[in-house]
Amino acid sequence: MRHRKTGRKLNRNSPQRNSLKKGLAISIIEHESVSTTLAKAKEIRGFLEPLVTLAKENTVANQRLAYSKLRSKEAVAKLFDELGPRYKDRPGGYLRVIKSGLRNGDKAPSAQVEFVDRQEQASTEEITEVASS
Repeated sequence: MRHRKTGRKLNRNSPQRNSLKKGLAISIIEHESVSTTLAKAKEIRGFLEPLVTLAKENTVANQRLAYSKLRSKEAVAKLFDELGPRYKDRPGGYLRVIKSGLRNGDKAPSAQVEFVDRQEQASTEEITEVASS
C-alpha cells in the first residue's frame, strides 16, 4: 500500500530524482521558461514554489535554506534579487504549466513551465527598449 506517499517516481531512484528536481529548478530560475515532460513539470511545482515563497523575505537564513536545496549561488542570487521582490504581493501559484503536445522522439506528453508574469515582464522590457531607441 502507498498510503500518504506523495510525489512521482519518474523512473529514477531517490538521489537521481532529487538531482533532477534541483537541475530543473535551476534552469527554470535562470531562463524563466523551460520545456520538459508533463510529469516533470507537475512535479517541479512542489519543489520550486516553496523556494519562491522563501525568497519573498530576503534574509541570510532564507538564502542559506535556498542554497541548501539548489546548491547554485547564481540561481539563489536571482531568486532573491529578482523573483522574490517580483512576487512579493502574490500569495502563491508562481509557475504556469502549459501542455505543448507530444515530444517527437518518444511521444511523451510535453509541457512548457514558466513563471506566471514572465510574458508581462518581457513585453514591458521590449516597450522600454523601443521607446528609448
